[in-house]
Amino acid sequence: SVHSPIPPWSHSRNNSPFRSRSTSPFPTRTPRDGGISHSNAVAKYEFEHNGETLEIRNVWAENVEEEMAAIRELIEKYPYVAMDTEFPGVVARPVSETYSPDYHYKSLKVNVDLLKIIQLGLSFADENGHFAKGCPCWQFNFKFSLSNDMFAQDSIDLLVNSGISFEDHATRGIDPQLFGELLMVSGLVLDDRVKWVSFHSGYDYGYLLKLLTTVELPSDEKSFFELLKLYFPTIYDIKYMTSLLDGHFGGLQRLADDLGCQRLGAEHQAGSDSLLTMSTYFALGRTKFLNNGSEIDDSRYRNELYGYGTNHTVRKGPTNFNHSSAINGSDVGTT
Repeated sequence: SVHSPIPPWSHSRNNSPFRSRSTSPFPTRTPRDGGISHSNAVAKYEFEHNGETLEIRNVWAENVEEEMAAIRELIEKYPYVAMDTEFPGVVARPVSETYSPDYHYKSLKVNVDLLKIIQLGLSFADENGHFAKGCPCWQFNFKFSLSNDMFAQDSIDLLVNSGISFEDHATRGIDPQLFGELLMVSGLVLDDRVKWVSFHSGYDYGYLLKLLTTVELPSDEKSFFELLKLYFPTIYDIKYMTSLLDGHFGGLQRLADDLGCQRLGAEHQAGSDSLLTMSTYFALGRTKFLNNGSEIDDSRYRNELYGYGTNHTVRKGPTNFNHSSAINGSDVGTT
């Protein structure tokens, strides 16, 4: 199909046009080196958290097989996987009626098919929300070339300012096809015992499905959800959870602040964002979604994606993205 280019914009958290981002008023926990550099070219970041030392480990082509083997050993004890991606923005829109029911899926598909994932963060916790000991978070850095690959400039500027080293991505980034093969046999997918946690994550899952299947996304939204259910049988979208509640508008950082969750690491890097996603999920679940006992009841939000499918969050008309409103943390173009 023909794609109509649109001007690049400075995207909200995760570079999706429908997310909002805001800077936290609370102090960010910086690495033990004093936070001099958040460059993802380093091997790892370490943080003091609740009396323990936690690590965000950077993964490149040279250590991806070794680290995926470590994750395979971890997943049985820590079956909650918080996920976040960074990608090069939004560069195209579908040529179709903006009021059509699947317009927003078609927009997702057009961009995921055209673009490449830059970074994936995966964080691991047990059913009580306790992070995996030592290293609960891996940050996968994919091959990406500013010379050869498509991107929206403002999204790249945002990532560079957050510490993304595109020189390293070009020279030692992970081959997406190899990663897809490793993910397929990792124990993370095709298993309903693994709970995937995310925030407003249509684009994130689009890029993960592209990694797993190595082909373009399905042509229609119904087929997309069937594929999503196959590979990720149990998903929790925090943004959808908040849509069931009154009084919250804004992005992940604002919600995390409201719940007293502290960020570890640099915002707009996938590892730090995935850790904050995990902390926020369990804090929100314990605050608003407990059953009659003391367990989190996922029946109201399991396997729903905010803004897609047939649930109450699906936008009924065109989306008008407003840059300044997104930075200030208000929801834009959502119902």
